[in-house]
Amino acid sequence: MNRSYNDSTIAAISTPPGAGGIGIIRISGPASLTILRSLFTPKDKKCSYQSHRLYYGHLRDPQSGRIVDEVLTVYMAAPATYTREDVVELHCHGSHLVLGNVLELVLHAGADLADPGEFTKRAFLNGRIDLTQAEAVIDILAAKTRKGVDLAQEQLSGSLYHRIDPVRQSLARGRAVVEVAIDFPDEDVEIADHSQLIRQLEDEVVAPLEELLAGAGRGRLYREGISMVIAGLPNVGKSSLLNTLLQEERALVTPFPGTTRDSIEELIDIEGVPVKIVDTAGIRSGAEEVEELGILRARELINRADLVLFLVDGTAGLSEADRTLYREVCHKPVIAVVNKVDLCGGREFDLAQLDGLKSQVVISAKEQIGIAGLKKEIYHQVVAGNEQWEEQGCAPNFRHKVALRAALEAARRVMITLEQGLTYDLIAVDLQECLDCLSEIVGETTAEDVLDVIFQQFCLGK
Repeated sequence: MNRSYNDSTIAAISTPPGAGGIGIIRISGPASLTILRSLFTPKDKKCSYQSHRLYYGHLRDPQSGRIVDEVLTVYMAAPATYTREDVVELHCHGSHLVLGNVLELVLHAGADLADPGEFTKRAFLNGRIDLTQAEAVIDILAAKTRKGVDLAQEQLSGSLYHRIDPVRQSLARGRAVVEVAIDFPDEDVEIADHSQLIRQLEDEVVAPLEELLAGAGRGRLYREGISMVIAGLPNVGKSSLLNTLLQEERALVTPFPGTTRDSIEELIDIEGVPVKIVDTAGIRSGAEEVEELGILRARELINRADLVLFLVDGTAGLSEADRTLYREVCHKPVIAVVNKVDLCGGREFDLAQLDGLKSQVVISAKEQIGIAGLKKEIYHQVVAGNEQWEEQGCAPNFRHKVALRAALEAARRVMITLEQGLTYDLIAVDLQECLDCLSEIVGETTAEDVLDVIFQQFCLGK
């Protein structure tokens, strides 16, 4: 991404690989219209290439005159485009070979192949979006649930920027007052009221930053989700529970213990949270070699899991082997799940005797009894309230979290300095550091290497 953005034109395939009805080639830069004119033969000979209008015709190889594809094309004049540059889109047939041939013609006509995320990077560099909105585009493309898409859309609309900007404005006002005191030391100019400035920092800087940091973990939850392992003795119904949660026959179910030899992983959506659910081999002693390898893997997955569903056979009751296994998993957040309730004739279950157990659900995986309650308990365990944050629609990522934490620490240092009556120079330094951290989040002071890392997460053509 070292080429000049002022004079280069880029192109890429913007639709996913594979066969489809339509495939799109996107071109952005000053030569976009020239490239279009050199390749496109419009059906309407009076075609004027008005901005934001579709035109029908054919793409031809300029050297051979051969028709490459029948297309719809649109020219979009700057600045009313995604990149704020002239943009052309070629809507071709969605064949990988056709799109490859068309892209090759576009590159021969003068375009450079776009780097991953280069269209969005140009949108950012040209001021159409801030860096938080650019990152929201990544989140939309990578979202695993509808809730994840909703949060990313909120950020794309500027929700994070609009929460950070008032904090920056407050800091700027405080910095201006301090600068006056520094610039006129002989005029006995004092900051109007130290206690007032401390209250301003507490209410307008520290409190909002703390709220944003509190939401950062929740943002990660909806972006990346959690890993949940189903653990239990052989034949307690782990594979049946996996199939029921997925609503498909994903795992083999038999009446014979030890059927599952390796882990099976699938993704499910529980109230908007992406949950990677893992069915593991039943853990028991005396297993033969292949099953033992599966048991070792199950233990590794349990140690890496965010949540464990500890499954117990309700018809057999709690055995000593169950208690031993529980001691292996109880260092993790655990939901005890009593299965096969349909075969227990209304018998009551209470696993409170298991040390430290806080959550228990009774189900029948086969008959799908209690599954809705289990999902609610899973959601409660991983989310645990804070609906106010959800309404604010803001989801800081890890990069934002690091910068927010540094800004918060700098703001607190300012308050301590004010309380101790230290020099204005120290106050000014910490105020500026706080401002710089927040400016880094929105992309005003972000280093080039950091920008490259962010935009390299994109796919080609976005």
